[in-house]
Amino acid sequence: MKKLILAACISAFTLGTVGTVMAQEPAKKSTTKKATAKKSKAAPAAETASTPTGEKWQCELGNVLYISGNMLRDEVLTVHWQGRDYKLPRQSTVTGADRYFDARSGLDLVVIPSKAMLFNKNLGQRLADECQNAEMQAGGAAPTQAGGLRAPVASPLLAAPPQQPQSDATQQSAVPKQ
Repeated sequence: MKKLILAACISAFTLGTVGTVMAQEPAKKSTTKKATAKKSKAAPAAETASTPTGEKWQCELGNVLYISGNMLRDEVLTVHWQGRDYKLPRQSTVTGADRYFDARSGLDLVVIPSKAMLFNKNLGQRLADECQNAEMQAGGAAPTQAGGLRAPVASPLLAAPPQQPQSDATQQSAVPKQ
């Protein structure tokens, strides 16, 4: 009797386990099919590079980025970097620099009156530095909100007022008589 009950328990356990394994096996196959289908769909998207639009900014080490939008008024700029377009929304800063940052991609564009820098916050890297458009290369300031609020880069911010030449009469009166 004990052997009969033991055999029944083992067969019930075996049938339950085999049914579970059989049920899981097709699910694994369908997920692998979905994964390969996603890969095949993603591959053409990666191969297709978008054409750059916007203003060309030449950077050091031969890097180039294109910026679409008006930095003086737009809240979102499109930055074309290494074959892809990124939408970067404006961020407020306390330093006065114009900053555009997208948390999803990690791209962070910082523009000061003399140059622009592109960072990848997710990787902790500076991607491009010393980026300037044609106007900035000719000596102008960056077309930014911060740049519009300040004096041009060429004029010093802390210039001493010009000295007035003193006349002989004021010089003589300033000298005490003995």
